[in-house]
Amino acid sequence: MGVQHSCNACILVAVFVLSVSIPLAMASDPPDESQQGSVAVRLYLTEGPLPVDDPMSAVWDTVPASTFDMAPQVHWQDRIQEVTVKSVTVRGLHNQQELAILLEYQDPTQDPADAAALEFMVGDKKAHFAHAQEMLQVEGGPVNIWYWKQSNGKAIDMWAKGFGTLRPQAQQDVKAVGMWQDGTWRVVFSRALTTGDSEDVQIEPGKWTSIAFAIWDGKIVDGAIKEKGSQKAVTSWWYFRAEPPPDNSIYGYVVLGLILAAAFEFALIRKLQKGRHS
Repeated sequence: MGVQHSCNACILVAVFVLSVSIPLAMASDPPDESQQGSVAVRLYLTEGPLPVDDPMSAVWDTVPASTFDMAPQVHWQDRIQEVTVKSVTVRGLHNQQELAILLEYQDPTQDPADAAALEFMVGDKKAHFAHAQEMLQVEGGPVNIWYWKQSNGKAIDMWAKGFGTLRPQAQQDVKAVGMWQDGTWRVVFSRALTTGDSEDVQIEPGKWTSIAFAIWDGKIVDGAIKEKGSQKAVTSWWYFRAEPPPDNSIYGYVVLGLILAAAFEFALIRKLQKGRHS
């Protein structure tokens, strides 16, 4: 009977320790969906080099994706009523030093003026996804924009705080490679997680921030580029996070629980044995 009681006590101790440790290990859930944005873009943690120079790499097909609807930009002058790209699929990886984000979207033609961009909030101030323009109750920027264009095949690291303020940064940290095949663009943006530049978004694994997307179809229609400047397909803000390294502390709690349970059992058995001899 005494042994049965001691085993029950061990189980109770282990359950208590696990009930404390499991919530701690799961404390990095996304923000409440009632807040601005909802679906998450996740940069999955991997080891070794990232496929930053190969948008067609088979590695990308193993990465879980998120797809976001796009709509015409209607917040600023030179609006466009219809856009070519209706949605964009996003995949992300990081290796704790560098990150890579793949955009994939349908575009029937490959044109020199085709372009795509990522936009991030910088700091803790909320910004409107339209270049951080002040609107309604939104204070405005700043935002960090990574812009790629087919004609030059590279990315430009940019900053803005409202329409008319967009400019290239003095320090350029972003790279991009795009490939078009069978009516689909795949564009990979890459950068170090942190740069030391105050105008850049700094990516801290485990921390949530906001990301938005923009895409331009550079097809020539009636002698003019179909989409350029503010004429583009856009998304609103979405949540963004680089996955943190695995939290192995839960195993420490389990070991601690087993040690405590064993100590408790040992003490209980000693007490029972003394009781028999007295």
